[in-house]
Amino acid sequence: MRYLITVEYFGKAFNGWQTQKEVISVQQTLEEVLSALLREKISITGSGRTDAGVHALAQKAHFDTNSTIPMNKIPLAVNTMLPEDIRITGIEEKAADFHAQYSAKRKTYLYKFYVSRTSSPIRRHTHAQILPPLDFKKMKDAAKILVGAHDFKAFCASGSLVKTTTRTLYRLELWQQGDEIFMEAEGNGFLYNMVRIIAGTLVYAGKSKLSEEDIRQALETGDRKKAGKTFPASGLYLKDVVYE
Repeated sequence: MRYLITVEYFGKAFNGWQTQKEVISVQQTLEEVLSALLREKISITGSGRTDAGVHALAQKAHFDTNSTIPMNKIPLAVNTMLPEDIRITGIEEKAADFHAQYSAKRKTYLYKFYVSRTSSPIRRHTHAQILPPLDFKKMKDAAKILVGAHDFKAFCASGSLVKTTTRTLYRLELWQQGDEIFMEAEGNGFLYNMVRIIAGTLVYAGKSKLSEEDIRQALETGDRKKAGKTFPASGLYLKDVVYE
């Protein structure tokens, strides 16, 4: 049987999603616990990677098992064995040809900022700090430029091995709540560090360090130097993955 699980995790203690040698990852932790529970070697395939320190509200991953344990019992049992910063929040059976990564049609990421001259100890692992002044309207105007199908090469960190850097951003929304700003990006896929670079670019626009024309030039030329800096992993959350 092939199962799709929904996983929520707080990323501070992990070196990202993907299993790597000599570091702790979310994938490795889940595989070890599932293997122990189901008494067979379990390999998990995620909808995509998240970097060290990035969080997930609803990461998706699939695995195959021959276990006869009832499906709805698996999350309950696994969650008692997992560290408190990882939980399986949902499970469903899928067809054998379903793939958590390649079957995904849309992903949504959330980014959280707070605007303050004083750093917030409570929010240092959940938000990114922005020093005032900040023009929120300029951030929203800049966001409109990025919506649609574009070559996002300028919004991709070096070292990414992808066939194409063209992606479609269906939605890029910003809203304020008190001293906090939230950014939500929905697209058909995202490049390495793309959301964090978009976050940095919008902040630079809000601080008048980048103009709307600069952002258009970044899209047209693919020059990474024309976009904003890569913002911290601490403010980033994988919010949702949508399948057919």
